[in-house]
Amino acid sequence: MIKIGLTGSIGMGKSTSAKLFAEAGIPVNDSDAVVHDLYSGEAVALVEAAFPGSTRDGVVDRQELGRKLATDPSGFKRLEVIVHPLVRERERSFLGTQRQAGADMVVLDIPLLFETGGDKRVDKIVVVSCDPQIQRQRVLARPGMTEQKFEMILSRQTPDAEKRARADYIIDTGGSIDAAREQVKEIIADLRRQPKADEPESGEP
Repeated sequence: MIKIGLTGSIGMGKSTSAKLFAEAGIPVNDSDAVVHDLYSGEAVALVEAAFPGSTRDGVVDRQELGRKLATDPSGFKRLEVIVHPLVRERERSFLGTQRQAGADMVVLDIPLLFETGGDKRVDKIVVVSCDPQIQRQRVLARPGMTEQKFEMILSRQTPDAEKRARADYIIDTGGSIDAAREQVKEIIADLRRQPKADEPESGEP
């Protein structure tokens, strides 16, 4: 089973590309969706303990947590120590389920793939990219987004040029959705043409 790591900087169209893989029948594990789920489940008490006042009615208040992180960027490390192991646990469960189901490939949608060492857990890397001006327009059009917040997010992400240099495939989302869909189909077809490596008999999936 080929493990595809899908990543891209904010506003590049990664979520849309993930949906296109799913549309083509490839199982997708969305790390952002997992975190959303954890923020109303296993992570709540841990986040509240590390960031008092960041939860409300039994769920993590993402806006309040974001405000705390904006005033104390060192908190990102504390948050990662809490969240990343839980996300990895869900990822392992997803991989086990898909392997048992006989999937020939899966997508691990990981926003901070390179930043968290996730690139070492996948077989192929797909980077979603577009012109920086298109990226900026998309991000600043989001509700509550500011130039300062955008720059803070970018500062925590591996530069797009470096991501592209380390990619096995690049999806350019600067055009139409149909153009992106064709690129996804071509990637899937190319991977299916490649010789299949033997699955490891043991160890982490």
